[in-house]
Amino acid sequence: MNRVVITGMGIYSVLGKNKEEVKESLFQGKSGIGLDLRRKEFGFRSSLTGIIERPDLKSALSRRMRVGLPEQGEYAYVATVEALKQAGIDQVYLDKNIVGILFGNDSSAVPVIEGWETMKAKRDTSLIGSGSIFQSMNSTVTMNLSVIFKLKGINFTLSGACASGSHAIGIGALLIKQGLQDMIICGGAQEINMESMGSFDGLSAFSVRENEPQKASRPFDRDRDGLVPSGGGAAIVLESYESAVKRGATILGEVLGYGFSSNGDHISVPNVEGPQRSLEMALQQAGLKPSDIDYINAHATSTPVGDSNEAQSIFEVFGSEVPVSSTKGMTGHEMWMGGASEVIYSMLMAQNSFIAPNINFENPDEFSAKLNIISKTKQHTINTFLSNSFGFGGTNSSLIIKKL
Repeated sequence: MNRVVITGMGIYSVLGKNKEEVKESLFQGKSGIGLDLRRKEFGFRSSLTGIIERPDLKSALSRRMRVGLPEQGEYAYVATVEALKQAGIDQVYLDKNIVGILFGNDSSAVPVIEGWETMKAKRDTSLIGSGSIFQSMNSTVTMNLSVIFKLKGINFTLSGACASGSHAIGIGALLIKQGLQDMIICGGAQEINMESMGSFDGLSAFSVRENEPQKASRPFDRDRDGLVPSGGGAAIVLESYESAVKRGATILGEVLGYGFSSNGDHISVPNVEGPQRSLEMALQQAGLKPSDIDYINAHATSTPVGDSNEAQSIFEVFGSEVPVSSTKGMTGHEMWMGGASEVIYSMLMAQNSFIAPNINFENPDEFSAKLNIISKTKQHTINTFLSNSFGFGGTNSSLIIKKL
C-alpha cells in the first residue's frame, strides 16, 4: 500500500481569500458571518449567511473557460491555483503527467433557476446560453477544472451532502493507496447564495439570531438555535509518498485514516452510533489509539440534536481529554466544502501550533460538558488530528491526518 501525503493546500473562504488570511482569522477567532437582508423579501426566516466576495477571474481565464463556471466553481478554481502553487505543480507538469481531480459538490442552484426563468419568460431554450448546462450539472466543478488544467486522471464529483468534501479526500487517498493514481487534486466547493438555501431555510434549520450575526453560530453551546449557511472553495493536492519524494516536493502531512459509515436511520436527524463507527474505523485504519489524536475538528454545525449526538459519539470513543473545537462558529456551515476546508483549517493550526477557538461556546449542555472544548485560542502542539464531517442521509466521514 502506498503512503498518501499532502503537498499543497488552497482555500477561498469567509475567513480569507488565501491560507495566510485564513490562518490569521483562525488564530483571532474572527467570524465571517453577516446578513443578506434581501432574503427577507423572499420569505426567509433567517437572513444570516457567510459573507464572501466573488473572485474576478477575467484576467486569469478566457471567456470560454469562464462561461461554464458557476459561483462555487470560481471559488474552487482560486483554491486549486493556490494548492498547485504550494505543491510546486505547473501546467508543464500537468501536461506531462496523469493527475486526477475529485471534488465534493452537491448542488448548483442558480444556473438551474436562471435557466428555468429564461424558459418561462422567453419560451425559447436556445436563449438559456451555452454555458448553462455545464454550470448546472452537479459535476460542474470537476468538469470545468479538469478542462481548465488539462487533467488526464480520475475525474468525477462526490455527492455526499455535507460530508462531500471529506469523502472526496478519503476516496482520493484510497485510490492513491491502491496505486491507481499518483496524484489527485481533492476538495470541496459550496455556493453562497439565496437561491440555494430556500428549502434549507424552510426546514427551520437556520439560526434566527439576526441581531448578533457573529454570535449566531454556536457549536456545542446550550443556547444554539440552528446553523448558519456558508461556503467557498478548498483544494488539497494528494499524492503518493514516492511521487512527492521523486519530485522533491515539501510534504505537509500524511492521510493515515479514513473512516466512513451510514446511520441507517432518519434522513435528516443524526444518531450517535453512525458517527461512532466512522470514528472507530478511522482509528483502526490509521493503526492508532484514541490517545494518539492531538485535536478533533468537530462537525458540530450549531444544531440542537446534531451537536449533542456528535458530542456523545466523540465521548464514547475518545473520552474527555482530547481537545475539541468546531470552526463552524467562525465560518458557519460550509456544507459541501466543509469537509475539505476543515482539513486545511486543522493543518494550518498544526503548522502553527495552536487550536482555533470554538467561538460562542459560553454554556455547555449535558453532553458537551463532558468534552474538552476549546473556547479560546490555545497554543498547542498538534501532530495528528481528526476531522469529522456528517451529512443528510446519515453519511459520515472521519479523516485522520498527521503533520509531517
